[in-house]
Amino acid sequence: MEEAVYGNEKQIKRKQMIRLGIVYAFIIFFAIFIIIPFYWMVITALKIESDVFTSPPILWIGLNPFNWAWENFPAALEQAPFLRFTLNTVVVAIIATIGTVITTILSAFAFARLNFKGRDILFMAFIATMMIPGEIFVITNFITVSRLGWVTLNQTYFDALLAMTIPFMTSIFYIFFLRQAFKTIPDELYYAAKVDGKTDWQYLWRVMVPIAIPTLTTITILNAMNTWNAYIWPRLVTMEEEYRLVSNGLRDAFDDTAGRVMYHEQMAAAIIVTVPLIIAFILLKKYIMRGVSRSGIKG
Repeated sequence: MEEAVYGNEKQIKRKQMIRLGIVYAFIIFFAIFIIIPFYWMVITALKIESDVFTSPPILWIGLNPFNWAWENFPAALEQAPFLRFTLNTVVVAIIATIGTVITTILSAFAFARLNFKGRDILFMAFIATMMIPGEIFVITNFITVSRLGWVTLNQTYFDALLAMTIPFMTSIFYIFFLRQAFKTIPDELYYAAKVDGKTDWQYLWRVMVPIAIPTLTTITILNAMNTWNAYIWPRLVTMEEEYRLVSNGLRDAFDDTAGRVMYHEQMAAAIIVTVPLIIAFILLKKYIMRGVSRSGIKG
């Protein structure tokens, strides 16, 4: 009897080990699949120009850092006005993030706390728009900003800022995200605030917003990172190169006189742009996870 029980336990452990091995193999496979583009970016940034266009391609650059083409990085900074592009990106990120946070707070409060006719139906309609690809909104947004006079041949820097920020000062996902955090706040706090004579406006900014700071921090970080990565919309609505963001500079600044792309310098510039995002994520990941856990969205 004991031998049968021992045999069953051993069989169960074997199945668990096999199942765990399959899971880890699946995770490792996708990790490698994701890492390959980053690896190729790094080794291309450290190659000399003649090694970039070899066939078959060079897949390994050696372990000696003295043989790596470090000069590609200062050359990339000289090739494009990255300081100007970075400044534009920071300005757009600040404006868009502030606008997004304000509209998200007000909308999430209305859907979480205020009782008005058709609230749930309207919220479900908003959520349904998340199933529509974002590229579809590019057409309508471009028509709107064009009719407002923000995209013209005589475009000013202020017009470009309006065109790049106003259409993206709201996010249905962030509204849903913050609403879930607001819904976790006990109703007793709201009733107590009413007894003390507080208005809905005072209750929002003195009670709900301070409690939801972790979620708001997550929204701020994610929105700023999305602005840093933006490419299609800034390229579409900016008429002057000096108005564009850093991602646009990566695409347009590395063509030589023969029309050939200088991939080694372009990849070096890509690393320069990517490193701040990686550092920001490493330093701020605990705030992102804290905001996710507080919002009630798990898994």
